[in-house]
Amino acid sequence: MENNQPDNKHKTAKKRGVKFSVYILSLLIVAGAAAGGTYAWIGRSVALPPTEEIIQGTNTSTLDSAASEQIGAVYQTLLNNYVEGVDKKVLIAGALKGMVESVGDPYSQYLNTEASQNLDEKISASFEGIGAEIMSLDEKIVIVSPIKGSPAEKAGLLPNDVIVSADGQALQGMTAQEAVNVIRGEKGTEVALEILRGDQTIKVTIVRDTIPIETVTYEMDKAHPEIGVVHVSSFSTPTYDDIVSAVKDLRTQGATSFVFDFRQNPGGLLDQALKISNMFLKDGDVIMQTQEKDAEPNKILASSKDFGDFKITEPTIVLVDEGSASASEIVAGALQESAKIPLVGTTTFGKGTVQTVYPLSENSELKLTVAKWLTPQGNWIHKKGIKVDYEVALPDYATLTIIDSTATYQQGDVSENVKNVEKMLTAVGYPVNADGYYDETTTSQVSAFQQDNNLEVSGTVTGDTAVALVEKLRTIIAENDTQYEKAIELLTGK
Repeated sequence: MENNQPDNKHKTAKKRGVKFSVYILSLLIVAGAAAGGTYAWIGRSVALPPTEEIIQGTNTSTLDSAASEQIGAVYQTLLNNYVEGVDKKVLIAGALKGMVESVGDPYSQYLNTEASQNLDEKISASFEGIGAEIMSLDEKIVIVSPIKGSPAEKAGLLPNDVIVSADGQALQGMTAQEAVNVIRGEKGTEVALEILRGDQTIKVTIVRDTIPIETVTYEMDKAHPEIGVVHVSSFSTPTYDDIVSAVKDLRTQGATSFVFDFRQNPGGLLDQALKISNMFLKDGDVIMQTQEKDAEPNKILASSKDFGDFKITEPTIVLVDEGSASASEIVAGALQESAKIPLVGTTTFGKGTVQTVYPLSENSELKLTVAKWLTPQGNWIHKKGIKVDYEVALPDYATLTIIDSTATYQQGDVSENVKNVEKMLTAVGYPVNADGYYDETTTSQVSAFQQDNNLEVSGTVTGDTAVALVEKLRTIIAENDTQYEKAIELLTGK
């Protein structure tokens, strides 16, 4: 039997709210908050047994006496005989953490007091940090996407960058949550990151800030005033209402077609994803499907009654890329398969599972993968992503490595980093042979760039010159958005 939103029965009261309700998350931990893409929870998504039954074991196998004795023996032996002594709470937390990690799912996690509090901060959409969505992959901390307007984006961090260390502390082998605890900090403080991008290692110092919580921005296309452009950076509590307001305003300005930009959108609230998808669908169309363990897929259908009656019927193009994950993939899949709206850009990230958070005690919780989510046609995009209708890459220079402003590159140097500097010089209008050798021509072009940008003329790339090059490149990338240009071409036929 199909239901739009099957009841979630585990609604045990808790002072901090219904944090153990089911939510979609990209588990792309926000470096500066705590936990998972830009996500939160919804009250109902997949039907689950009461929390108490799961925790107490009435719906699953209990430990037999031999297993209990073995666990108890290890605990007592460590407690009594470990040479340096150990805290009881540390032992228990370690056992719980290890048990969850043993399933091999990076999206399931034991949350201690600190992690649980961090989750609260993330849900409240109020946090301070660098604003990079990260995940733990093969024991490495990998950036999935920087949040739009965040210090991480301004510093030039890119999807697939590996954060090797933060303030000298190696992050190898850490969970995403542990890495967050190292990277996060108060507004105005600095964190020094070592970044691995391909074979290149870059060092960058980022000043933490309050991460922008505005998830929707919009404008009319300057060359085509009949096209409204809506940028959605994540799906949080006000996103649906903000999109409604944006579209209404754009319509009053003359918009008769739209571009929706979900690039670098790490995900968010499932209820927002459902309501936003519903804007483009007819009642009864499939938005998505959920599939629990040993169960058939359950379809969630578009419904004006359940998800709102605001509709967008104008011609629309959706932009996505490898930084579009989780809830943004739900929307992209719904629009592509049920509304036949074209996707332009590159294949999305590929996060296709559902998690729920159960309270274990007053100060700890278990975040557990409980279901898959599927596209309307039943496709599981996990680790594969959604393929776009029009594959359009950004220019090669859009993926150039940020320049380490603490390093110095000068005539006579030979390295891959020099080649990167030379490629950047060429991209911003000062062409050189990008062969990795800092020769006289490179020196001359750097001097010309410095002269044109009111910098100290030295012919050497470091400090302000490095920063200026990166900023100039960022501007050029924005002015040469091939994916956006394709969307406009499709809407105008030109």
